[in-house]
Amino acid sequence: MKKALLGLLFMSIFAVLAACGNGDDSASDSGNSGDLWQEVQDKGEITVGTEGTYAPFTFHDDNGELTGYDVEVMKEVGKHLGLDVKFEETQWDSMFSGLNSARFDVVANQVGKGENDERVGQYDFSDPYTKSQSVVVTAADNNDIKAVEDVKGKTSAQSLTSNYNALAEDAGAKIEGVEGLAQSIQLIEQGRVDLTFNDKLAVLDYLNNTDKDAPVKIAFETGEPTETYFTFRKDSGEIVDQFNKALDEMRKDGTLAEISTKWFGEDVNK
Repeated sequence: MKKALLGLLFMSIFAVLAACGNGDDSASDSGNSGDLWQEVQDKGEITVGTEGTYAPFTFHDDNGELTGYDVEVMKEVGKHLGLDVKFEETQWDSMFSGLNSARFDVVANQVGKGENDERVGQYDFSDPYTKSQSVVVTAADNNDIKAVEDVKGKTSAQSLTSNYNALAEDAGAKIEGVEGLAQSIQLIEQGRVDLTFNDKLAVLDYLNNTDKDAPVKIAFETGEPTETYFTFRKDSGEIVDQFNKALDEMRKDGTLAEISTKWFGEDVNK
């Protein structure tokens, strides 16, 4: 009798353990083989990580509404994909951990692939939706500075901790330390410095939001162009192709150029 009872007990325990094991494997398989494109289609919504404090790309307007170049491009992508777009704001330092933990599906925040492509092996990227590069800004009537070799010995207004300060130093410029781009341009207008190195998009945004007859100009572009991408978790699959298809449609129908011109005064996707 005791042997029979023990046999039944072991059989019961084995059955329970087997059931638990099957349940765990099923959940694990489901988590590992998820199709992000199918998931967002089923929800009818894609969740987007962004800073919300990085003008003119992602920031809050005077009414407190989230806006900016990246925000508008992402909303338009959503329209092309038939998806609502939900933005989740987070600090830059938390951006990729939020993506990794699936707090959001994609990041829209002027993300590059990083120096030496360190992000390439860790994430999936859309086709680029923004292109920029370093530029040199001078007074509008300055015809002496047309190329990097003309910078040597001239005075350049730079934020001392920026990469652009290093570019100015490498070109042989004398450095005048400033707080940011607005102060740099002010010193150029006042004739106290000759130039500044900065990002083309930042300069275009500044000029697009100030007097159209501002007495400064982009004298020349320098360095290698940089590109920014919508960024996904590694192995996100078909959703990346769908984004690329939407971006291609937006280039062809002029939508990207229209959004670019609104924010920067020219098409920054070429």
